[in-house]
Amino acid sequence: MEAKEEIWALKQPFRISRGSRSEARVVMVTVTDGEQIGRGEGVPLARYNQSIASVLAQIESIKTETNLNRRTLQELLPAGAARNALDCALWDLEAKIAGKRAWEVANIPMVSKVETSFTISLDTPEKMATTATANANRPILKLKLGGNDQDLARVEAVRKAAPAARLFIDANESWSPDHYREIVPLLKKLGVGLVEQPFPADADEILEELHHPIPVCADESCHTTADLTRLTNRYEVVNVKLDKTGGLTEALRLCSRARENGFKVLIGCMACTSLGIAPARLLASAADYVDLDGPLLLARDRRHPIPYDNGDIGVPPRELWG
Repeated sequence: MEAKEEIWALKQPFRISRGSRSEARVVMVTVTDGEQIGRGEGVPLARYNQSIASVLAQIESIKTETNLNRRTLQELLPAGAARNALDCALWDLEAKIAGKRAWEVANIPMVSKVETSFTISLDTPEKMATTATANANRPILKLKLGGNDQDLARVEAVRKAAPAARLFIDANESWSPDHYREIVPLLKKLGVGLVEQPFPADADEILEELHHPIPVCADESCHTTADLTRLTNRYEVVNVKLDKTGGLTEALRLCSRARENGFKVLIGCMACTSLGIAPARLLASAADYVDLDGPLLLARDRRHPIPYDNGDIGVPPRELWG
């Protein structure tokens, strides 16, 4: 088992309500049985009290485990980027040993292409409109909003620039209840189809009292299946990200349990390479919403990248993963 940090430059700075970044810093893990090599990628986030150093330390702490597999891993490491990278590497290794694709090992369907949203970074209405104009032919645009008095103008500007696109918005925990009450009816008139994480994860109980003319999606509020009971009556959709679930193993469980509990499912990602997207792409075949555009934000991607074609994501190449 080996783990290392990798830094991937973004095409341009990417900003959300909590701050901005100009690079994607990931941890890449390889595991081997002596013949085959499996790979996985995780993205540490400060929002979840993770760093490159903490993730590398977690992986180092279990290097001497003699009975390491996807099942024991769930007990050895908590949900997060370290477990995600290692879990996905073990899936990749298992598929290669079996001579199958990962979705065959998981016994889940894999469609040839799925439609993903494309994220527009938080900025002035004018700059967000410029980005929307350049991407007006994409089927779905996801707008980062900031919880201030420019939010409505941002959406109006993007709607004017891309009149045919479906619009989703992501507040990244930045709204107040008053902001929600004021803006959501207006967003509904602009054709917005999804509102993601309007309130801080530790203050989202207000959603039980508010009207939901647009479906509301839990992101920072939903990590694993253990969160679902608390989310009932607050959200209609849950955002499943492998860096939150701690890998594909728990993500499969979360998707299944979420549907059993009446939630729709969005498959999301961090800013990452195609190696981080590939295992999430398995989940996208049966998802209600897909937001797997991480590699589109990069200045360059890995060799054998996932194919993207104007909003459609193809099947991960065997040489990449799974």
